[in-house]
Amino acid sequence: MEENKTFSTKLENNYKTYEMDLAGRKLSVDIGRVGKQANGCAFIHYGDTTLLCTATASKEPREGIDFFPLSVEFEEKMYAVGKFPGGFNKREGKASEHSVLTSRVIDRPMRPLFPKDYRNDVTLNNMVMSVDPACDPEVVAMLGASLATSISDIPFDGPCAATQIGMIDGEFVINPGYEQKAKSTLALTVASTREKVIMIEAGAQEIPEQKMIDAIYLADETNKKVIAFFDQIVAECGKPKHAYESCAVPEELFAAIREEVPDSEMEVAVFTDDKQTRENNIAEITERLKEKFADNEEWLALLPDAIYQYQKKTVRRMILKEHKRPDGRQIRQIRPLAAEVDVIPRVHGSAMFTRGQTQICDVVTLAPLSEAQKVEGLDPYITKKRYIHQYNFPSYSVGETKPSRGPGRREIGHGALAERALLPVMPSEEEFPYAIRAVSETFESNGSTSQASVCASSMALMAAGVPIKKPVAGISCGLVTGDTDDDYIVLTDIQGLEDFFGDMDFKVAGTHDGITAIQMDIKIHGLTRQIVEEAISRCKEAREYILTEVMEKTIPGPRPTVNAYAPKIEQMHIDPDKIGDVVGKQGKNINEIIARTGVKIDIDEDGSVSICGTDREKMDEAEKYIEVITTDFEKDQVLKGKVVSIKEFGAFLKFAPGKEGMVHISKIAKERINHVEDVLTLGDVVKVICLGKDRMGRLSFSIKDCPKDAKAINE
Repeated sequence: MEENKTFSTKLENNYKTYEMDLAGRKLSVDIGRVGKQANGCAFIHYGDTTLLCTATASKEPREGIDFFPLSVEFEEKMYAVGKFPGGFNKREGKASEHSVLTSRVIDRPMRPLFPKDYRNDVTLNNMVMSVDPACDPEVVAMLGASLATSISDIPFDGPCAATQIGMIDGEFVINPGYEQKAKSTLALTVASTREKVIMIEAGAQEIPEQKMIDAIYLADETNKKVIAFFDQIVAECGKPKHAYESCAVPEELFAAIREEVPDSEMEVAVFTDDKQTRENNIAEITERLKEKFADNEEWLALLPDAIYQYQKKTVRRMILKEHKRPDGRQIRQIRPLAAEVDVIPRVHGSAMFTRGQTQICDVVTLAPLSEAQKVEGLDPYITKKRYIHQYNFPSYSVGETKPSRGPGRREIGHGALAERALLPVMPSEEEFPYAIRAVSETFESNGSTSQASVCASSMALMAAGVPIKKPVAGISCGLVTGDTDDDYIVLTDIQGLEDFFGDMDFKVAGTHDGITAIQMDIKIHGLTRQIVEEAISRCKEAREYILTEVMEKTIPGPRPTVNAYAPKIEQMHIDPDKIGDVVGKQGKNINEIIARTGVKIDIDEDGSVSICGTDREKMDEAEKYIEVITTDFEKDQVLKGKVVSIKEFGAFLKFAPGKEGMVHISKIAKERINHVEDVLTLGDVVKVICLGKDRMGRLSFSIKDCPKDAKAINE
């Protein structure tokens, strides 16, 4: 009989590893080690942070679309930080808000680098497998996604790179870790190509404009070093880019459209300050062209994109060559502004901000700190959000109809941007012990609703009595470029049409003293330093005007007290060793206080107690109960108590939940009584004085020795 044998094959180590030093830590990439069936794959490590980044594309273009179908995913695996996921299933589920925001930051610089006429589905997947607290996986994902796409056969004009900049004690920190981010006054992310900056995202504690510019170009300098490293990898490992079916509109169709609708007619149709009028004009032109090309099915399919391109060329030509904007404004002119507060009754705070045909109503709600949002993620320093800003964009705001499916990535991103802009001016928990939720409802939209949300939220917070340090305003600038770097125009306060047909949406929010948030999106291959500096300067000019001339005239500062309908919060501190006495066995004492007073009570481990309610008297009552429970009774203290039990030898009084004392029969009345019931009945409320401890060490109380006009400590 033949002897059993074990067979094995050896996988040769045929992959390549590349390394560089990045901000004092090793960045390494394995190419060809894993994910070989993806179009491109980078197994990337920064310190001990490890991500698998892949780029895949469909073989054929998706039919019936006029956009590039790019999907970016950032997958946070909880095993990366040695944790079980929360929830019943103990499995990662819906992407967290942080994952969505990170996906957007990866998407925004990479999307312009794909061909405009590419219609194949592309997915960039970035899976976090290990996290080194000193190396943020966001940066690694951005780098890995760029490299995976660059070495793939997918058409892509990369690579690009991204760097984060923090600032601690006035000094810049490149790619700060989680601990450094917790101390930093700046959270800046910059993406660049070989030549130019292509994306900026920032949150800051009132950073001056010049300091922000210095930080942006420190990041840009770092990005260029990474791109040089990536170029080496692409040269050795990159695949030839595959051919694809172009979806560009043929010139013959453009010529036929211009013959029917000359440039002068398109200018009249597009150049109006009313969005609906413009849309009606374009709809009429579209119907005419459909009739003209009714016999050409191929052209009919391309007609919507062709009309869009015709509008775009018309708007860009008029702005760039004649400095004429669609609504007739000057290049630096802001649309008409209006603001008001207390728009919505009975809510804790509300304000409405209108800029042209963009209108936001913001509503603020206050609650105890226990209502703060818990956060489960990879960053150990972010476990809760006390201030939450949410943004809603219903279809009616742009005159459309579609069912509401909850917030999408855009809504989440806009809410996060406004939240980031206002976070630096929020009072501390000690100054204002509330959880705060601001919701921006888009009533009407025609450009830059996110920055209108910043303005509306700032006023709504002040109207609600939230003592923010300073008001914050936001504005967006646009850009139209020509054939050279010097041929461009920066537009102050872009409306929707200028955003759609322009090259940039540069949003900046801040106070009079500095920047608190930036978000820059572009559709071209980067911005020169001159354009970046001009856009930041232009946004500051507009921001100052909005603050001074509109917002501060509407509400000059935070109201001194919270709204009548808002909960009131009182704080006190008790000995941490007494927390158990207040809570009681299985929560008996604290639940009784809550039931009696109707307040909400939160107790921290350090003994901080928050009492929340709408009735001030009930809140004071709850505070007195807690004071009595945590007080060690001393001789001559006067208390008010309720008779809860009668015995032959005396009566038991309850001073507060879980806090009782006994009055001996001999201490009830000045004259001798034979039965306690002769003087007291259950439920009576009486005052007693503490006589101190008896020979057995027990506290003794007296009714007869209590002065009639004495005030009880729990009264």
